[in-house]
Amino acid sequence: MTPYVADPVYLNGAYLPLTEAGVSPLDRGFLYGDGVYEVIPVYSRRPFRIDEHLKRLQATLDGIRLANPLAVDAWKSVVLRLIDAAPWEDQSIYLQVTRGADDKRDHAFPPAGVPPTVFAFSSPLVTTPAAVRATGVAAITVPDLRWSRCDLKVVSLLANVLARQQAVEQGCAEALLIRDGQVKEGAASNVFVVRDGVLLAPPKTHLMLPGITYDVILELAAAHGQPLEVREIGEAELRAADEVWMTSSTKEILAITTLDGVPVGTGQPGPVGEAMWQWYQDFKNTVMRNG
Repeated sequence: MTPYVADPVYLNGAYLPLTEAGVSPLDRGFLYGDGVYEVIPVYSRRPFRIDEHLKRLQATLDGIRLANPLAVDAWKSVVLRLIDAAPWEDQSIYLQVTRGADDKRDHAFPPAGVPPTVFAFSSPLVTTPAAVRATGVAAITVPDLRWSRCDLKVVSLLANVLARQQAVEQGCAEALLIRDGQVKEGAASNVFVVRDGVLLAPPKTHLMLPGITYDVILELAAAHGQPLEVREIGEAELRAADEVWMTSSTKEILAITTLDGVPVGTGQPGPVGEAMWQWYQDFKNTVMRNG
């Protein structure tokens, strides 16, 4: 076990130490990034919205024309066994399926008899430290150079990796992706904007990954009477925003207080984001931790 991956991991029907897990160098996930993944947050050893995560996994598999190797109940069995074996109360369960390893390198799909590669493991779920959350973080904007099926959670993430690395090299926490003058999401997060007290959320399209945390934010806004508009957000609106947030299961609600070197709003986390963070914590403690 490493500090970040618990033993055992799951690989192709077996539970084994990470050091003993291996795949063929001809695996199409290695050669082409031909595979999908899913990440399920776990609170107090209870997987959050596992059905929704497995539904999204199925949608991505359908999108790349790869048959699901496991039934829903089998996936749940894998997830629960990994949770039980891991030492952490709060975890992040990673699932990955690739199109498997043929006996040659060929762009076309391998023969039907080639089995997919199925891999899963547990990591600790680490959220943003309070000191970072109190000040917010810096981000940059970059052109969105990804393909047009960003709604599919595929392992070929090189464009996201390069965008995130560009942010890191500039001392920033995230890169916000701009396509055709509209903000879509972050390299590894969803994005929300607040203007004049109204929460703005980009719509779910093929140009954005449909985040589970994104759904929770919309639900909490509706439950607490927070004015909300789900629509395209122009780059000018982003730069004139009173608040900008990045959201994910690990970031939760994290204010972006500097964008491309310019303060967002007052340059401090704003009141709408602070209220949403508290609503999220209440939801986590009353719902997420109770199954």
